[in-house]
Amino acid sequence: MSDWFSIANASEIASPSVLLYPQRIESNLKTMIAMAGDVKRLRPHVKSHKLPQVIALKRAAGIHKFKVSTIAEAEMTAVAGGEDILLAYQPSGPNIARLLTLVQRFAQTHFSALVDDVLNLKAISDAAVAAGVVIPLYLDLNVGMNRTGIIPDQAAAALYRQICRTPGVRAAGLHAYEGHLRGPDQDAVAQAFAPVWALREQMRSESLPVPLTIASGTPTFELLAQQADVEVGAGTTVLWDFNQEESCPGHHFLNAAVLLTRVVSKPSPGHLCFDLGHKSVASEMPHPRVRLFGLEDAIAVVHSEEHLVLKTQRASDYQIGDVVYGIPRHVCPTMALHSEVWAVRDGVATERWPVVARARRLTI
Repeated sequence: MSDWFSIANASEIASPSVLLYPQRIESNLKTMIAMAGDVKRLRPHVKSHKLPQVIALKRAAGIHKFKVSTIAEAEMTAVAGGEDILLAYQPSGPNIARLLTLVQRFAQTHFSALVDDVLNLKAISDAAVAAGVVIPLYLDLNVGMNRTGIIPDQAAAALYRQICRTPGVRAAGLHAYEGHLRGPDQDAVAQAFAPVWALREQMRSESLPVPLTIASGTPTFELLAQQADVEVGAGTTVLWDFNQEESCPGHHFLNAAVLLTRVVSKPSPGHLCFDLGHKSVASEMPHPRVRLFGLEDAIAVVHSEEHLVLKTQRASDYQIGDVVYGIPRHVCPTMALHSEVWAVRDGVATERWPVVARARRLTI
């Protein structure tokens, strides 16, 4: 078949489904490593795919450090052999005990986490001391996204000093996520991170350990990889989507995740209905939420739980049951909507991969 995304056995694949292309994933991993400058500088995020098979591809490429958002993602990564796992989330409540259980169960794996609050630091410390373990903690910094973290000022310096003298934990460095920056803008990165570099130098001038700074989303990771002692954590680069393609046209990654959908109705002239509702493609962003091959100029008119209705002058070219392929705007939450995906090799969907870490709880 001439189209790279088409599969010969589409008639056997229920829709809607996600198709993944391992050879394209491998190509993206090579590009990520090249852009980071050194595989040791790379700590890619697992949340984009949530799959042990992709962890295996990363490890085969020489990647041994991972970033996760949930305890389930951390457990999946550890089971898949991940050697160094950062929970890029401040554990609180029962998640503190769950993190400690991970540490105890997977003794061969290095775990770390984030903190941005002195009372929560004490809660982590008390639990770690009681469990007889030491948890490496990164101070989480707010560099403009205003979602989590503490502003890198003197209050942040005081909290870092507190981490350094708190039992049951170890100061591992600084963490900052600049997700509000939607493109590789060097000036914007420099402005956002100037207080981070200043804080890092202040802590080091006081002879406090700041081993690493972990930073970056997908658009900015190449720029931040140029900084000394920084690990970069791009995630979407593994599968890619058209939102990142539009934001970062110079990154040259390959789309490695494709939605397979079918025409399920033709409700009126000029309209096609697909089985691609909110439950199948991420719907938190504006339309188009999926870019269907051959229907790139179609206009979304209805999007509900199980249906996507498009207006198009090409409606007469399609019949009920016709298969159409598309690229999601936002691949990460799209993956979390599917319990399994299909791996495509040589134009055939050959393996079903359960999306293990879409669950909130595995065994811990």
